[in-house]
Parts: sequence; C-alpha cells; structure tokens
Amino acid sequence: MAEIDSMQLTVLPFDAQRPNRRLPSWLKRPLPSGDFAHTVDVVARSGVATVCQEARCPNLSECWSKRHATFMILGDKCTRRCHFCAVETARPDPVEVDEPERLAEAVATLQLSHVVITAVARDDLKDEGAGHFARCVMAIHERCPTTTVEALPADFHARRECIEVLCDAQPELYNHNIETVERLSPKIRPQARYRRSLEVLRLVKEIAPDMVTKSGIMLGLGETKNELRGTLEDLRENGVDVLTIGQYLQPTLTHHTRVEKYYTPEEFDVLGALARSLGFLSVASGPFVRSSYNAGEVFEESQRRRQRSGSP
Repeated sequence: MAEIDSMQLTVLPFDAQRPNRRLPSWLKRPLPSGDFAHTVDVVARSGVATVCQEARCPNLSECWSKRHATFMILGDKCTRRCHFCAVETARPDPVEVDEPERLAEAVATLQLSHVVITAVARDDLKDEGAGHFARCVMAIHERCPTTTVEALPADFHARRECIEVLCDAQPELYNHNIETVERLSPKIRPQARYRRSLEVLRLVKEIAPDMVTKSGIMLGLGETKNELRGTLEDLRENGVDVLTIGQYLQPTLTHHTRVEKYYTPEEFDVLGALARSLGFLSVASGPFVRSSYNAGEVFEESQRRRQRSGSP
C-alpha cells in the first residue's frame, strides 16, 4: 500500500530530564463519569483483579464509566517480566478455586454482553493455568448464557494440550497478542517468543477452525514500516481474524522500555487500512486501542463480515 510506504512518522523524542513532558494533544483521556463508581464497587466485591488497574490502562476511566472491565484471573502477580507491562512480577499466590463463580457473578452484575478475560502468566502451574481459565469461561457461559467471552491468555509455551483445554471451553474468541515485531520481541518480552506466539494462533485454528482468533501489536517501540507490514502478514498467514493496533505508553520512566515514537491518529488510520487490505475481518487501530478496548464492537464487526462473506 502506497500510503504506508510514504507515511512520515511523528517522532517526539524521549527526554529523561523532563519526566513531566507533555504528551501529544491526542493522548488525553476523559475524567470518570457515568457508572464509574458502580464498576469500582462491583470489581472490589468480586475480589478478581483487573488488567485495567494492574497494567495502568489509560482507558480505565472511559471503560469503567460504561461498566466495561477486563478481568485478570489467576491473581495479580506474573511469573514473567515483560518490559512494557506494569503488572507485578513475583511469586504468585495459590489459585483461588472459587474465582470462576465470583467472576461470573461480577459479569452478570455489570450486565456485560461481551467480556474479555485475561490472566497473568502462570509458568509455576503444571498446566500453566489452562484448566482454571477454562473453568472461568464455562462459569460465565453458565451464569450469563448470552454473554460472549473473549479469552486472552499467555502463550502456554504453545503446548497443544493446554490450548485444547481452553478451546474446549468454547470461548467465542481466542486472543493472544504478538505485541511487537520479531526483531524487538526478545528485548520487549524476553520470556516469550515471536514465533511461539504465531504457533499459538496457528494451533487454535487447527484445533477449533471456526473459532475467531485475535492478536494485537503496540507501536512506538522502534519498529520500522517494513517490519510492521511483515508482522501483519505473519498474523494473517496464521489465520488471525481480528487485529488491534495501539500506541505503547511507558508505565514508568525508569523500569520500562521507553517510547521511541508517538504515531498520529492519521498514521493509525493508514495502518488500519493496510491491515484491512490484507484480509483481517475486523481491525481497531488508534492511539488508545488496546486488546480489550471496545472489544465487543470489534467482535461484532468480525461476525458481520463473516456472515457477508459466507464463512462459517
């Protein structure tokens, strides 16, 4: 696509001497409103962590004001240390066997029509948490039969038996993020592997061909235009249906990978158009797009496109 080849990237250099430097004007978020307080109460009573809080998501105010929350199961301590993520790395707590029921009750109370469930990596567990994840999906389906569930797990080291367990629980969408381009992956997420993430997505389609698959990539880490194109092509070659493209924002100045570029909304539009031209059923591309941001609408778009194309 000519637009991406000629695209000029907006570069706002990192300045360690000015930690309170202004963000671009388009990187501003609204104050809490609407049902924000209700969501806070429901989440607190559930006792289930949310990635919104643990990962310091910039969309928390907007989403919680609409009663949208992305729950993070299996605790709030991760066995991996990714250099873009604010979730704490530490020895995890024991698995709470009643978490699936508490989670399902919170989803019902918030009246969610679509819910994203993610989890910390649990490399300490024999099945890496796949069985517990599956029980959470099934509990939501039982308690909220009209709610669609999007599962967003770690890579399970691409172990087929773990992926099968989660697929057997029949989430409507299986999401696993590639996060960044292959060259930067060892630096950004040293305990994961770019090709392993692609293998996860390939295996999901092999195990459950009709399941919708989704992945996401962050921009601003130093990737090139050719690398971005290559990553999108890799995802399509492995059957990914839905794509999210968002701006990386540095959680802390000293402990996380720095931002190399801020992309403008117009540049995100160009990249979104490129992704659609490659055949993704649904694409969300913008500075504040995250895996779970407006995830229900993104999923619905993929279903409409499937129906129009006559795909199963």
